[in-house]
Amino acid sequence: YFNIFNVADLLSHYPYRYIDKSKIYTTDELDETLPYIQLYGYIKNLKVVGVGPKARLTATFMDDKGTIELVWFQAVSFHAGNIKSDVKYLIFGRPQKFGNKYSIVHPDRKIASSEEIEHLAGFQAIYSTSETMKKKDMDSEGLSKLMNRIWKDLDRNEVFEYLPHEVISKYQLMSLPDALEKIHFPKNAKEILAAQKRIKFEEFFHLQFKMLQQKTKRKKFEQGFLFPKIDLHFDDFYKNHLPFQLTNAQKNVLRDIRKDTMAGRQMNRLVQGDVGSGKTIVGLMSMLMAIDNGFQACMMAPTEILARQHYEGLSQLLQTMDLQVEILTGSTSAKNKKRILDDLKHGKIDILLGTHALIEPTVIFSNLGLVVIDEQHRFGVAQRGALWEKNSLPPHILVMTATPIPRTLAMTIYGDLDYSVIDELPPGRKPIATRHVFNSKKQEVFHFVRKEIDEGRQVYIVFPLIEESEKMDLKNLEDGYAEIIQLFPSPKYTVAKVHGKMKNDEKNAQMELFVSGKAQILVSTTVIEVGVNVPNASIMVIENAERFGLSQLHQLRGRVGRGADQSYCILMTDYQLSIDGRKRMNIMVETNNGFVIAEEDLKMRGPGDISGTRQSGDVQLKLASVAIDGDILAMSRQVAIQIVEEDSELRTEKYKNLQRYQILRDRNHQKWGRIS
Repeated sequence: YFNIFNVADLLSHYPYRYIDKSKIYTTDELDETLPYIQLYGYIKNLKVVGVGPKARLTATFMDDKGTIELVWFQAVSFHAGNIKSDVKYLIFGRPQKFGNKYSIVHPDRKIASSEEIEHLAGFQAIYSTSETMKKKDMDSEGLSKLMNRIWKDLDRNEVFEYLPHEVISKYQLMSLPDALEKIHFPKNAKEILAAQKRIKFEEFFHLQFKMLQQKTKRKKFEQGFLFPKIDLHFDDFYKNHLPFQLTNAQKNVLRDIRKDTMAGRQMNRLVQGDVGSGKTIVGLMSMLMAIDNGFQACMMAPTEILARQHYEGLSQLLQTMDLQVEILTGSTSAKNKKRILDDLKHGKIDILLGTHALIEPTVIFSNLGLVVIDEQHRFGVAQRGALWEKNSLPPHILVMTATPIPRTLAMTIYGDLDYSVIDELPPGRKPIATRHVFNSKKQEVFHFVRKEIDEGRQVYIVFPLIEESEKMDLKNLEDGYAEIIQLFPSPKYTVAKVHGKMKNDEKNAQMELFVSGKAQILVSTTVIEVGVNVPNASIMVIENAERFGLSQLHQLRGRVGRGADQSYCILMTDYQLSIDGRKRMNIMVETNNGFVIAEEDLKMRGPGDISGTRQSGDVQLKLASVAIDGDILAMSRQVAIQIVEEDSELRTEKYKNLQRYQILRDRNHQKWGRIS
């Protein structure tokens, strides 16, 4: 369950919290706000109350300052037969107050002399365990005893220090042997913090070092196609067909791509940009660079709807240029597929758009030079890797995501990629007006929706669909759909419905109704979160908005605001909201900036819930958190960069321990792929 197979694994099973046993309280110091306390004294007046399963054992605990009640509801006979009234106990538990009296339910107890008390004080580590482990007496206390026995028997020299002395000194880090001892057996809070700092540094460092080492290897040894020319197609598009002026951010990203493709090494670049920042134009102009240098290009999208939208958008932009653009998806007819594959193989197609159909073995390019991957987190490593085999050298890779990722998280999960950000929206975009509305105002919301529709606009209405409660959520969506049908009856209004449980053909047909403008309302789950582009849609209504994370709410909001009209996002919730739920609503109302929202999301939910994380490599962090340990992450990255630049293969004497440690650490871990 916890992947513990040897002593090293066990020592890497760190406590998730600690209980302060450094102070012994007296009964007159009790306070119900104290989480846990220790008391030292006698246990008297044992009494079994009730019979059978409802029996309980009560007792009086007394010290020099007074008395409290102790209660046991389980193993009553065992406790009653094992408690002595003439010896002193050290007891431990959580104080509870009923009326004016304090009690402790199921306290831990230990017979202890006054001399032993001095050695019992300190911090107790609490470990995560499973039910199976508990049945084998490996609960937190059992693990703690095992850790203690193993550490006493261990030769500390076996835990060798792998970091150079100057790094430990410069960043005031504990040695690794000391850190392992103090993380499991601390005497005070200061030791815990120092040990955690060292272990968090180690987790971040190894993650950064492996990615930077891989990046350096790729740049040294993996050749890439040269794109020396900016020629006819790029210049023609830039001067005559670009529908708007590029922002400075877009220009900077294109410069990064230009520099990469002239270096003679394979490009692996991530372009991150908020919803509506113009990533698709950057992708298109990068493909024109490839075409100008005699290569083909392709763009892979996660859904057929998104691939088709890219195809229609790019075809329109390039319609007067002498370029052949095609689309290949799972629904392409056999006749068209045969023609496309033949034209592709003979170099007649310049740009091929599509879904995962592009990676099929039958798809053979004449000379593929650039692959653009949209919303790359939707593709697995094997899917992306298949595109590497489409030419004699791997083509340049440009991955794009509209999911804003905080810088600290990007450094963690995309540290082996070159990284560009489009942090500027095209001029003329109207900010989306976001409102938080309680369900009691639903009729007013639908009155506003009707007014917008009657003026020729379209509306999304989104319901949550969360895996743990699919049946309930699906019923909510069906009930909501029925309500919308009543409020917006045909033939005046057409309402489409989409959710992930529908068959693809049915889902695509319903989506097409909305995309074509034949349906004014789309009732949906989050399947429309990424990629759907309907410029005429001006309202996004999100039901039960409190059940969505911040980044997901922002992605949904980004489906509107794509046309010239003022757009609105309406967040519908019950009046009773959790503190976090209310905070999320306030953040959404206050800002449209996806990067600000991503930072807040990371603080509130941690990295595990943020979409867009990579699907390759070992990025598990046991203690470190990118949400709260950004300073340690930056520090570890600085050290990793320095060592990789100095000796990426760790061949020198200075780094021999680090090389040995890396080999031991990697032995039981999956291999790092070279695929972005």
